[in-house]
Amino acid sequence: MMKKRIVITGIGVLAPNGIGKHEFWSALKKGASGVKPVTLFDTSNLRTKLAGEISNFNPKTILGQKGLRNLDRTTLLVLCASKLALEDAKLPCPVPEKDTDICGVSLGSTMGSVRSISEFDKEALREGPRAVNPALFPNTVINSPASHISIKFNIQGFNSTIATGFCSSLDAIYYAMNMINLYEYKVVLTGGVEELCEQTYKGFHKIGHLAGSRPGKEEIDCPFDKRRNGIVMGEGACIVVLEELEHARARDAKVYAEVLGYGTSFDPESKNIYSPKAKGATESIKYCLEDMGLKEGDIAYISASANSTLDCDVMETRAVKNVFGKKAKKIPISSIKSMIGDSFSASGAMNLGASIGVMEENFLPPTVNYKKLDRRCDLDCVPNKTREQEINNILVNSFSPTGNNSSLTIGKL
Repeated sequence: MMKKRIVITGIGVLAPNGIGKHEFWSALKKGASGVKPVTLFDTSNLRTKLAGEISNFNPKTILGQKGLRNLDRTTLLVLCASKLALEDAKLPCPVPEKDTDICGVSLGSTMGSVRSISEFDKEALREGPRAVNPALFPNTVINSPASHISIKFNIQGFNSTIATGFCSSLDAIYYAMNMINLYEYKVVLTGGVEELCEQTYKGFHKIGHLAGSRPGKEEIDCPFDKRRNGIVMGEGACIVVLEELEHARARDAKVYAEVLGYGTSFDPESKNIYSPKAKGATESIKYCLEDMGLKEGDIAYISASANSTLDCDVMETRAVKNVFGKKAKKIPISSIKSMIGDSFSASGAMNLGASIGVMEENFLPPTVNYKKLDRRCDLDCVPNKTREQEINNILVNSFSPTGNNSSLTIGKL
């Protein structure tokens, strides 16, 4: 069966360094970080104090006043991103009845319900089950945010939530592509979301996964840098509108990019650590390039999974060298996580949202906070300063310490 051509016609993004595509892309151009002291919860008893928190978030300015009271932060973030994406694609919002069956939702989210589950159970334990507000129960279900997208915007086609950890949003985008390829869906809202919450923050602090959480370590977000010692947590939501090319052309839609290929590989040697051999990461990139017949020389920029952990950045460097060989050091690769933190399930979609801006505005975002060379991470990581450069094809990576590895390529139409 011949594949349909699938394009991106809209983007909605909420990031720690900007709300909306223009703010986000402008911040990336400037190398402006959204990492700041946490205000959503108390960190006074922790070694770490920083995160990529979305400050001054007021969903009413985007969604209006009605129907928001019982929705959790994850749902509000992704509803805002979805509305921005629909508006950017110049699609009716909500979707009219005549078109609703050809539209769908595919969302990547893994830990979005952790805070809601915790708060719901806490109330039940303190006051007893009868005292719990039943209106809060839907927030505890992992597919609730995706369902609310469909409810809010009248999307009556398929509705799916993909929870594969760090790779969730890229995997959700691939699921969306398959639904367009295999069935009669023409438009899909897809991407990822993750909120910053006390429960996950303290959990990762406890296991020493956060930068600065271990005694004597600096709290710094510096991918590829020798000083790196863990992630800075982030939050965010990025939704893109995927559309069949012919459908987009028929309504004269602006096309940002074409989705060219996808690859994934599970590495059983990863047991809560990034595999030093980089077998799964290498295979995911190879499969991605093979998916649409791209060659190593066709990739002009890599949006990195590198998250400032000792092992992830080395593993990605090794995987890039394994695939691209002698060309590896000539391909610029940078990590926007140095500016927004690691948003887990949303990170792949956030990288994609940044990559759309790279193509649209002809720039390479820097890896900020880069000072000290690690010879194991000796690629061109675009240190500290943005570069002006026209880019055609981009590879987006999302790798996980639990074995999942996914890669996606986009290109100019």
